[in-house]
Amino acid sequence: MTATIDQRTTTSVDSGIALRLADAVRPFVGGDLPVRLRAWDGSEAGPVDAPLVELRSVDAVRRLLWHPGELGAAQAYVTGELEVHETGGWDLDQALTHAFAVARERGLPGGRPSPAALAQAVRTAVGLGALGRPPAAPASQANIKGRLHSALRDRRAISHHYDLSNEFYSLILEESMAYSCGYHATPDVSLEEAQRAKLSLVCTKLGLEPGMTLLDVGCGWGSLSLHAAEHFGARVTGVTIAAEQKKFIDARIAERGLQDRVEIRLQDYREVPERDHFDAVSSIEMGEHVGEKNYPTYAEVLRRSVRPGGRVLIQQMSRTGKWPGGGPFIESFIAPDMYMRPVGETVAHLERGGLEVRDVHGLREHYVLTVAGWLERFEANVERLTELVGEEVVRVWRLYLVGGAMSFRDGRMGVDQILMVRPGAPHTLPAVRSF
Repeated sequence: MTATIDQRTTTSVDSGIALRLADAVRPFVGGDLPVRLRAWDGSEAGPVDAPLVELRSVDAVRRLLWHPGELGAAQAYVTGELEVHETGGWDLDQALTHAFAVARERGLPGGRPSPAALAQAVRTAVGLGALGRPPAAPASQANIKGRLHSALRDRRAISHHYDLSNEFYSLILEESMAYSCGYHATPDVSLEEAQRAKLSLVCTKLGLEPGMTLLDVGCGWGSLSLHAAEHFGARVTGVTIAAEQKKFIDARIAERGLQDRVEIRLQDYREVPERDHFDAVSSIEMGEHVGEKNYPTYAEVLRRSVRPGGRVLIQQMSRTGKWPGGGPFIESFIAPDMYMRPVGETVAHLERGGLEVRDVHGLREHYVLTVAGWLERFEANVERLTELVGEEVVRVWRLYLVGGAMSFRDGRMGVDQILMVRPGAPHTLPAVRSF
């Protein structure tokens, strides 16, 4: 669908609050409305063949006044004060893609609007009763306190995202509960196949063989820890700071009779005591959560935990631009304190930390397919998900999954497997690699 806006497609019924809002925001959106706007009085304005956005309450406008841009719009969406209707061939993904395309075409965000434009916006807000104290933040918005990336704050940030309940995640993820990018041999392989392939790829890159020891840093729900033990014969120590995850993995360990091969600790990565001990170390999409200041410590933990000559593999998301945390929505609702950077900067951190980087494997397109699988399961189970966490959190997750897939599809984010060895002894990494 084209991003071009043609006001000749508007109708003569444009009137009321919607038209007043359209006139007021014109200087801020660089021209005519890029969407069909429906206001809480039922009036409409904008192109009839564009995505239909409904403002159901004056609070939606008030949120946008207090938090212009992404955060205010996200707050209004998750509370239901703003709705993006799936009508006229548009869905949420297409509507957001259209909005991004129009913003690019118009060079938004541009310079500061003129005093006259600001005055007009204030007059409109006054006339609509939109001025006043900001609405309370949505209940689903994170409120994490404490010193940035202290152990206590990190536990609170992780709990905000991961302790919704194990059942909640089981309805979105596949059976292994792998909450990371899969490895899709073809676009039509199942989510289950893609995650098994990813887990086997990691184990193969690490050179795991029966009896070898693996440290799994940030082990999640244990998909890699269990796969390495069951299918590669490794003896695995996994660490997590999410209590719900540890309970889940411990139950699976008992069900599968793996007590002699897998140990899960409720432990911060900084508290791992072993030195020069493990044959291999993995960390799958956990490095984004340690922060920029603490990344050298994270790299040092990876290095010191593995024996000289041993292999280390991390899988980590990357991002360019001014929002290393992912943007106002992600930082406020999904992953507080997350920090991403271009993959080259991460490689430099790891090299400074004393690891020799051998391979960097980009998987960006794979994540588009993985998130599509999660979103399909999400929508198929939305009724039960709503029973578990409520409508607001469901709306948070729909926006999160749709927006995340767009970011990887459009190249605003990437994800990479970085394979390293610890210097100081001969390594067994083959000179010619088939993975």
